[in-house]
Amino acid sequence: MSRDLLDRIDQRIRLAGHNRLALLLFRLGSRQLFGVNVFKVQEVLPRPPLFRLPQLPRAFAGAADVRGRTVPVLDLARAIGQQHEQGGEPNYLVVTEFNRSVQGFLVSGVERIVNIAVEDIQPPPEFGGDCHYLTGMTRHHGELIQLIDVESVLAESAPRAQESAPLAPVDVAPEVPRQVLVVDDSRVARSQIRAVLEQLGLEAVLLSDGRQALDHLSQMALGGQPPGQRYAMVISDIEMPAMDGYTLTTEIRRNPALSDLFVLLHTSLSGVFNQAMVERVGADDFVPKYSERELADRIQARVMALA
Repeated sequence: MSRDLLDRIDQRIRLAGHNRLALLLFRLGSRQLFGVNVFKVQEVLPRPPLFRLPQLPRAFAGAADVRGRTVPVLDLARAIGQQHEQGGEPNYLVVTEFNRSVQGFLVSGVERIVNIAVEDIQPPPEFGGDCHYLTGMTRHHGELIQLIDVESVLAESAPRAQESAPLAPVDVAPEVPRQVLVVDDSRVARSQIRAVLEQLGLEAVLLSDGRQALDHLSQMALGGQPPGQRYAMVISDIEMPAMDGYTLTTEIRRNPALSDLFVLLHTSLSGVFNQAMVERVGADDFVPKYSERELADRIQARVMALA
């Protein structure tokens, strides 16, 4: 393992240990500031020439040749329904890797990288419109930052084909818990995981951030109901407002009333970083997003182990 890779793993561990999120800040148009998790970003480039590929979905602006690799490119402003302002044309390409794929997003300008305390990130307002593309909002030096849900943007711009074979319900003994606690700030991810659980004959309890989940589990334990008797497992995202999945897992392991819970981290972040973090925070398993079959196999294995 290279020294650079080790340094980047250490960087992520330090951020997670302090419940902080590193954001790349960029603009769509001349004014509004947006952010995306820097660990999803491979590089930022001046806008390269784009070319058309016949198989690309219509929402894509084209494809770019990035270091000998063909990368599909979305115009991010148009993908979320915004019009380009005069002087705010997309002049930069943000190359990202998540959900087991590489794609680029055109943006107007790239600002800087900042570290934000996760507890300072608030959920987006609930009045629809562009807000369904947001996972949270925060401020840095007094300026509003909107956190883009790039998973949702990509899912709507390039819908995945349904995996062909339907999932069979898992044969669960009566004494085995049939509920699974799902913690994810992405509505797309929550919907995907719930669909898998329902096909398996299991019930999803859905929460949108780690703080909600920890409070929920702690209240159950204080009320005399061991969470491990209600939930077969916890499936948690990593990037979330209020409390990230690494910190949630750490807090679960620190609490004797919760420490027997089985925690599977389910994240769009790719690479060996997460394998190191799984071991560091004490999670039981890790599945990168998104493979319906792989997620179902891990859930089935956990439930069958309880029989």
